Amino acid sequence: MPSKRRQQYVWSRRWMRSLLADLLGLPQEVLPLDAPPGQPPKLAEGWGFVSLSHCPDALLLAWAPWRVGVDLERCDRDIPAESILKRFFCAEEQEHLSGLVPEALRQAVLAHWLLKESAIKWQRGSLGRDLTQWCCSRDRSVVIHRGDGAVLSASRWRQGPWCLAMVAGQGDVGNGANPMHTAMLCLA
Repeated sequence: MPSKRRQQYVWSRRWMRSLLADLLGLPQEVLPLDAPPGQPPKLAEGWGFVSLSHCPDALLLAWAPWRVGVDLERCDRDIPAESILKRFFCAEEQEHLSGLVPEALRQAVLAHWLLKESAIKWQRGSLGRDLTQWCCSRDRSVVIHRGDGAVLSASRWRQGPWCLAMVAGQGDVGNGANPMHTAMLCLA
């Protein structure tokens, strides 16, 4: 692993372990966290679920009692919006977003990307394999998997220069509770 990437990995895992230990009321050394390089972090069964995302200048961690996925990007990130739209988005998304002026298209594609990547983290999938399988609803409140029909509640927001997204399964929470309102998030 290159030195800069290794340093980022070590720092992010230490930070994650410290936060989760505090949240769960455990000493860091006994926290049942498995977080090897190149794989999504995972808590032992019965300890809840975590999702981690980072960009060049920030790190986002989510914990919930059910599966959750998060993504984080700088809101000003320059992306090839038109080519991403054509290559990775479903027909409904392409139809809805085509015709937007360049800056509006960049923002819309970034918003969809955040939700899709969050969904892939929720499924513990692969960006290369699964990106084209997830489609966002017009209002971006739901993300749907075209293969298995999974439907996820989705939420996006901005915090300073960062855009964030979180998804959770609609059926994961009983009694009509919103899964977005009971997850714990930390941005650093």
